[in-house]
Amino acid sequence: MPFADSTTPPPAWAAGPSAVAPSAAGAPAAPLPPDPEGDPRTRGAEPDPHDWARQIVLRQLTNAPRSRAQLEQALRRRNCPDDVAAAVLDRMEEVGLVDDVAYAGMLVRSQQAGRGLARRALAHELRRKGVDDDTAQAALEGVDPHDEEERARALVARRMRSMSGLDPVVQTRRLAGMLARKGYGSEVAMRVVREAVREAPEHQRD
Repeated sequence: MPFADSTTPPPAWAAGPSAVAPSAAGAPAAPLPPDPEGDPRTRGAEPDPHDWARQIVLRQLTNAPRSRAQLEQALRRRNCPDDVAAAVLDRMEEVGLVDDVAYAGMLVRSQQAGRGLARRALAHELRRKGVDDDTAQAALEGVDPHDEEERARALVARRMRSMSGLDPVVQTRRLAGMLARKGYGSEVAMRVVREAVREAPEHQRD
C-alpha cells in the first residue's frame, strides 16, 4: 500500500501536539479550526492509519536500529491503535525491516566494543531495550568467556594509567567497582584487578 500523500493530514492519533491550539493558562486546549484545503472530508480522502504508522516506524528506524518493543512504544506514544501497530510491525518483520534477532546481535557487539560490557550488563541492556529473554539468551551465547576476560584486562589497564600514586587498596576497590558496573563477575574482576595492581611498575619491589 503506498504511503499517504504528504498533503493529506494524519489521523488524529498521529497528529501529535500540533493537533490542538494553545490555550490560556488553566483553560482547556481547543481544537484547531479545520483547514478547508487540507481537511480530507472536503477532499474526499481519508488518511490511512496504516500508512501513517509505517511512516512513524520508518522514521524511527532511520534514526537508529530499534527492537519491536521500542517501535511499539513509539506508536503508543502517538496513540496509534494497537491493532494498527500490530499489523504494521508484523509486516515490517515479514520484509526484514524489524528483526529482534539481528538487533540483539548488533547491540551485543556494539556494547562489547564500545563500552566493554560483560554478559550480565549486556543482558540488562537487552532487557531494557525490550528484547525477549529467549532472543537475548541466544545473542549472549556468542559471548566468549576468554574474550570477556581480555576486555576486562584492557579496561583495567586503561584505568590504571589515571590512578598512578594511589594506594593499592584504593586502586583495587575502584577498579573492582568499575568492572562490577560493567557486568563482570566478582571472580574474574578480582583476578584481573589483583594481577594489574600487583604488576604495576609503581608497586614493584626494588
